Amino acid sequence: MPKGSKKAKKSGSNIFALFSQKQIQEFKEAFGIIDVDKDGIITQNDLKAAFAAIGRPVSDAEASNMVGEAPGPINFTQMVTLFAEKMAGGTDDDDVIVRSFEAFEINGQIDCEMFRHSLMTWGEKFSASEIDDAFGEFKIDGGMIDSEHLKSLMVAKKEDE
Repeated sequence: MPKGSKKAKKSGSNIFALFSQKQIQEFKEAFGIIDVDKDGIITQNDLKAAFAAIGRPVSDAEASNMVGEAPGPINFTQMVTLFAEKMAGGTDDDDVIVRSFEAFEINGQIDCEMFRHSLMTWGEKFSASEIDDAFGEFKIDGGMIDSEHLKSLMVAKKEDE
């Protein structure tokens, strides 16, 4: 038995219990969009076509790396398993996200140019185009971003809100 298949089997048995019905429905919708050829398996070609359709083409190498994260073919269950693994190892808690925005805050606002510079300089660097797209969603007045609105966009609302 290959090493990788053990892990997939173990995590696949109750993987759906980790997510709400709403999240599973959103995953189904995403899978349907990404599985461009509608064969029930996400391939490198599916990923390239899906990313191109949203205006963010990816290279063969990028698509290959994404597909290579799975131990085998990416059907719906495998995609949900990959999401669970990614979330277990790398999503920031809402309070971490909120605190990171608060580091930029001055009287409830964030200076646009300082924030833009930071996003293009540190960590996973954003392109000018990506920042322009994001800034289009923010409430900006006089070169200042409304930080409460920004934080509300970036963190999930709790189920009971």
